[in-house]
Amino acid sequence: MKIVLCTIFALIAFAGNSVLCRLALGENTIDAASFTAIRMLSGIIVLLVLLKLTQTSNARISKGSWKASFFLFLYALAFSFAYISLETGVGALILFGSVQITMILSSVISGNKLHFIEWSGALIAFSGFVYLVMPDLTSPTFTGFVLMAVAGIAWGFYTLAGKGSQNPMSDTTYNFLRTLPLVIILIAVTFQHSALTQKGILLAALSGGVTSGIGYAIWYTALGGLSALQAAVVQLLVPVIAAAGGVLFSDEIVSLRLLLSSALILGGIGIVILAKHFSHQAASETDNNHMK
Repeated sequence: MKIVLCTIFALIAFAGNSVLCRLALGENTIDAASFTAIRMLSGIIVLLVLLKLTQTSNARISKGSWKASFFLFLYALAFSFAYISLETGVGALILFGSVQITMILSSVISGNKLHFIEWSGALIAFSGFVYLVMPDLTSPTFTGFVLMAVAGIAWGFYTLAGKGSQNPMSDTTYNFLRTLPLVIILIAVTFQHSALTQKGILLAALSGGVTSGIGYAIWYTALGGLSALQAAVVQLLVPVIAAAGGVLFSDEIVSLRLLLSSALILGGIGIVILAKHFSHQAASETDNNHMK
């Protein structure tokens, strides 16, 4: 139940993060570099405070890694600049497509053989995701495509880096903290071209402190009970959650497309999650038959 709840809260945070990023960058309230810098700095401040408040004296010391921090910064930077030239639908397709490919290939290369049922579930879920974003698809610019693909690959590796986290809050805090040198370089290089408004700063701070910082710590907690494939596939729910938020808070209409795509994504995720159980059950039945 803890894993289920953490996964749901993390996915809601991801959806909220996408909305905040689009509001800030899509309405030109702030430039991409400043958004990234404020996002990371806000995440550092909020996480340090939370770590100080929640850390116990006998807690296991865990300080993330420089590799994870690099992928975190690369994702945040590429994501911000990619959305300057990409529409929401095609940006989401490239991002989540890159995440899926990165995490599934990494899982296979590391020796985790995927069952046919798992492949089928992943394909069904991704088909539902494509169907959901299809009306918003436009031809991406080459620069936007490359930047968003890099963001997806970086996020995939950042997620994989958190699979063995023993202290998600501590790991996430130090991963954010280690991005500080890169953030300082980014500010120094782009300071003369910064364009800031109060709204843009607020959106970047909320994105960094709440939906990124806290959201990513919760995500690292959820990863403790998810396989790489499960972690990759459940993220396809993010656009569905964002669309549901539009229905709840913006009086948007529940379309047949949203219902069908949600059913496909949820069905595919269900197949992936239950595949291991079914394969283990089938294997045990086969062993019992051989023993008889």
